[in-house]
Amino acid sequence: MNELITAVNDVIWSYVLIVALVGCGLWFTIKTRFVQFRMVGEMLRLLTESAVSTVEEQVKEKEGKSRHISSFQAFAVSVATRVGTGNLAGVATAIAIGGPGAVFWMWLIALIGSATAFVESTLAQLYKQKHKDSFIGGPAYYIQKGLKQRWMAVLFAVLITLQFGLSNNSIQANTICSAMQEAFGWSPVWVGCILAAVALFIVFGGIQRIAQVSSVLVPVMAVGYIILALVIIIMNIHLIPHVFKVIVLDAFGVSQIAGGGIGAAMMNGIKRGLFSNEAGEGSAPNVAATATTTHPVKQGLIQALGVFTDTLMVCSCTAFIILISGLYQVPDLNGIALTQSALQNEVGSIGPMFIAIAIFLFAFSSIIGNYYYGEANIRFITQNNHVMTAYRIASAGLMVIFGALASFELVWNIVDFFMAFLTACNLVAIVLLGRYAFRLLDDYRQQKRQGIKEPVFHRSQLPEIEDEIECWEES
Repeated sequence: MNELITAVNDVIWSYVLIVALVGCGLWFTIKTRFVQFRMVGEMLRLLTESAVSTVEEQVKEKEGKSRHISSFQAFAVSVATRVGTGNLAGVATAIAIGGPGAVFWMWLIALIGSATAFVESTLAQLYKQKHKDSFIGGPAYYIQKGLKQRWMAVLFAVLITLQFGLSNNSIQANTICSAMQEAFGWSPVWVGCILAAVALFIVFGGIQRIAQVSSVLVPVMAVGYIILALVIIIMNIHLIPHVFKVIVLDAFGVSQIAGGGIGAAMMNGIKRGLFSNEAGEGSAPNVAATATTTHPVKQGLIQALGVFTDTLMVCSCTAFIILISGLYQVPDLNGIALTQSALQNEVGSIGPMFIAIAIFLFAFSSIIGNYYYGEANIRFITQNNHVMTAYRIASAGLMVIFGALASFELVWNIVDFFMAFLTACNLVAIVLLGRYAFRLLDDYRQQKRQGIKEPVFHRSQLPEIEDEIECWEES
């Protein structure tokens, strides 16, 4: 069964998704006039101001005055799912199988994919709906409202629940348990049970508790890991030109140092890059829709920045550590074990322990973020509380324990399989609806040119679809 899934994945990824992902990314980059490069300053401004306002909102929440999800909290939850196993184990797997050249293709899919991330998250904000104390939305919602295809919306909701809420959580648990066993000799059974217990406690608290946990864990773990990587890079600064040379030459088949040639480098780089940054997969829009903001483009810009944060920063840190160590050429050294060994090679015996702790924080935050993606989409299909309770137990409990006990190859193959169909479904939707994201971006830029610091949108600005937009009243 495992071999069959691998064969199917190779066909889908080799001939369909790579062309679609790159093609859509280039199309959105051109139509948005290179938004991911031209508006980096605005992205940073929005994120910084949102981070400050988040503190004020948390004070109000304690006073019982507010329970809104800020742009920063939505960004933190989405980054929590991005920054996880893909950054430490996924990058190592891509390099071990595809060679150093896989890193180049990982960078490429991030650079052009950030435009895709902008479009899908802007659409999620446009078509979001009111839900208790916050908002709810995502691809299922903009497919139903924008394309008026209920069957396709339900299909997406089912696929993302299978991918993130269930199979993706098994990978996070598998990696945590492998890291803990490698560093401390702890039994995967006990680690899996403890993970499941803590995750269940958090997910039963809803999106507010998930956002609070993520907004604390994500900045701490990301900054700490980046600082360690920078220290290692500075200590080996003389090797950096060689590292870049190896990456570029291997990417174009000039020198296959490891892996299976240019095709393997491209497929594994793009596949693992997508798993890590999720641009175009349709996951981040689910949490992007929850944010309270004055214009849909604001959250689109912030989520585009999340792709850069994930791949160009955190994934690159792992890649440099592995390539500096040279251990990627060691046979049968793969996944989180390769990252731990590479770090041990640079900083000594503390390396595997640091990675074990880091992967726990990275992957655990991904578990609770992944859970929310499934919750939002199950609520799209049904409001039955019994179904939601069963999903919570399956996502944060059973699948975590399954991942702790399953093999490395099995959990990754299952995720790749569902990720392929999920991404294809979302790409079709955002290509058909992308024109509205382009118009919103033009409106945002026009207001900025008029000297308006905080552009505002209301649904009457898109009269042809005003009836399909639930939020964004003029008041």
